[in-house]
Amino acid sequence: MTAYGTGTWATHSPAETYGLGQAVGRSLVGGLTIGLVGPLGAGKTQLVKGVAVGNGMAQGDKVTSPTFTLIHEYTGRLALYHLDAYRLRGAADLRALGFEELIGPGAAVVVEWADRAADAMPEDSLWVEVSITGDAARSFLFRPTGPTSNLCLESLKTGAGELLC
Repeated sequence: MTAYGTGTWATHSPAETYGLGQAVGRSLVGGLTIGLVGPLGAGKTQLVKGVAVGNGMAQGDKVTSPTFTLIHEYTGRLALYHLDAYRLRGAADLRALGFEELIGPGAAVVVEWADRAADAMPEDSLWVEVSITGDAARSFLFRPTGPTSNLCLESLKTGAGELLC
């Protein structure tokens, strides 16, 4: 089993979290699945707003939490699917939504509350653990589990996300 490195970023405001998300969006590669884990109010949706804009969506304010609709799709360089597993009972519910069919070379998938359906997540996923460290401060631990997710993390670390288009 190959061991991959991790990356940690700290933000001190919602604007910085959005900016980190933009960098992630520029680093997206087709077939990538990102699992977001963190408490309510940690900034998971704020990060996804930035991801959508970094991926080429014109208006990040159109990104909302899919808590009740379960799946949102955003147009950009890649199709970006945004799912929320908060209300799901587990991996079977995520699979029943057609989750596995969303993953492909022309798309990236972000799952909020991914730990609630971890068994459905691909073996190669980029896990992002969000921690609240202050009123508006957050810590983001990025942990890739395979070559595609590692490619995204390495691109994010070097700021070369645009080169992966």
